[in-house]
Amino acid sequence: MPRIALASGNPHKLEELRRALPRFEIQLLGRDDPPPEDGATYEDNARIKARWGRAHAPEDAWAVGEDSGIEAVALGGAPGVHTARWAAGDPVGRMLEALTGEKERGARYVCVMVAIAADGRELVAEGMLQGSIAREASGDEGFGFDPVFVPEGETPTVAGLGDAWKRGHSHRARAARELARLL
Repeated sequence: MPRIALASGNPHKLEELRRALPRFEIQLLGRDDPPPEDGATYEDNARIKARWGRAHAPEDAWAVGEDSGIEAVALGGAPGVHTARWAAGDPVGRMLEALTGEKERGARYVCVMVAIAADGRELVAEGMLQGSIAREASGDEGFGFDPVFVPEGETPTVAGLGDAWKRGHSHRARAARELARLL
C-alpha cells in the first residue's frame, strides 16, 4: 500500500485525506516545530510544508504538504492564502461580518497539495469548489467555513450536506483525487 506522510497537525485534514484516498496508508506528521506558512501562494505554502515533511517522513512515504483557503469575490479574493490567520478562530463569524450588506456572495474553496518523494520527485495537485456564502450559518457537520459555504448547484451549505457529501466533492477531495492520479 502506498504511504503518505501528511505534513500537518490538523486531524480534520488527515481524516478528509484518508477518506479521499482509501488505497493509501496516511499518517500525520504533526510536530511542535511546523514551518512558517509565509509563501505568496497556496502552492508555495504547500511546498514549504512538503519540504519540511520530507525531512521528517519515512523514506518510503511521499511527504505531502497541503494549503487551502477560501476566496470571496466581494473581498477581492481574500482571505485567500491568509485564510487561517484571517479567520482567527471564528471563520463563520468573521466571514459573515465581512460580507454584511454585500450583494455579491460568490466564493470558492481552493486546495493545493505538493508531494515530494525521497528521491526529490515533486507532484502538484489542485482542487477547487465553486459556490457562494450564505447569509447565515446552517448545518452541523464539517469545519471551518462549511456552515456558510453553499456549493454551486446546491441549496444546503457544506455543513448541511454533511461529511459524506464532502468526502466526494470538497476542494480537498478533488485535489486528493488529482494527487492519487499523479501518484
